[in-house]
Amino acid sequence: MTTLSLIVAAAASGCGSQFENETPGPPPGGVPVALQEVVTGLEFPLYLTAPTGDPRLFILEKGGTIRIVKDGALLPDPFLDLRGQVSTGGEQGLLGLAFEPDYATGGRFVVHYTDLAGDTRLVLYRVSADADRADPASAQAVFSADQPFANHNGGQIAFGPDGFLYLGLGDGGSAGDPGGRGQSLADLLGSILRIAPGEASGYTVPSDNPFAGTAGAQPEVWSYGLRNPWRFSFDRATGDLYIGDVGQSRWEEIDVAPAAAGAGRGVNFGWNIIEGSHCYAAADCDRSGLTPPVLEYDHGQGCSVTGGYVYRGSAIPALQGHYFYADYCGGWVRSFRLVNGAPSDQADWPTLRPGGAIPSFGQDDAGELYLLSADGRVLKIVPG
Repeated sequence: MTTLSLIVAAAASGCGSQFENETPGPPPGGVPVALQEVVTGLEFPLYLTAPTGDPRLFILEKGGTIRIVKDGALLPDPFLDLRGQVSTGGEQGLLGLAFEPDYATGGRFVVHYTDLAGDTRLVLYRVSADADRADPASAQAVFSADQPFANHNGGQIAFGPDGFLYLGLGDGGSAGDPGGRGQSLADLLGSILRIAPGEASGYTVPSDNPFAGTAGAQPEVWSYGLRNPWRFSFDRATGDLYIGDVGQSRWEEIDVAPAAAGAGRGVNFGWNIIEGSHCYAAADCDRSGLTPPVLEYDHGQGCSVTGGYVYRGSAIPALQGHYFYADYCGGWVRSFRLVNGAPSDQADWPTLRPGGAIPSFGQDDAGELYLLSADGRVLKIVPG
């Protein structure tokens, strides 16, 4: 399965409303919640975020623009317009945005997109004298990676609690990862990387990365054994790393790497030996050294997981500590709370279904959560 291009397949198969051999999900949540429309008319919104201490919302459109919602209104001019530099086929596009922790004073941010050749690019920019406009001339190349196919490009970038930049890259596409990239430390693909963007250009590799100095390994690799970690996030209260890894043919998964155990440092999540917690290519497999997901669901319930966030806002206190995730073509939203390494209080939220495909969640500076709908809407999760 793919992620961003599933809207076409979903429409053709009826994926948004009914699945063949449907299997039951968790019970409905008991807290009254609803969706509040924030903005409409966007062109395939893929991500939403905000700098620390900033009430504005920054929204990525797949085609290459970053839009701002300020004082409740969508500004007419983009914060940054990269159309003409971004490829948009399949799962390509403007995929990620991360503001440096000191953005309020330093004014630097990083974008992740696929260029016109379809390859991964991380580029650092600075804000201009106008706080609502970036300076396009400030572009500074940070990182690049060749992509053999137009899918499984990953997407998420985020500055972790340690101040370093994390990047999720898929296995490069082609069903089943026949090249074995997910299990190869010699390959950047199929991994989450950890780097430090440079002051002048490029990046450096933190000396405590798990494979820095390991012969034959790419030192940027932080975690590996991933198929397509489209959206991951750090719990802003605990530092735990949550990963929504898109499955191949049967299983979607949520991986959690607790901060106390290194927040994913050197962890092998198993692809393509296992899909979810199940052997992928054989009836039996060697699982030694592999970390299975904390939660999985089969393709009787959905077909492409959209990872989200642990709720740390103040508007809905009863949901503090609950991790929200969705299925792209299922259109549903679910949650769980991690207790002793296992999912607890699992719930489905019928009132949070936007009525369309869900490519991403978003989080504002206050910790409140948003849903992005492929039909051009941004919706906020609010008390019911």
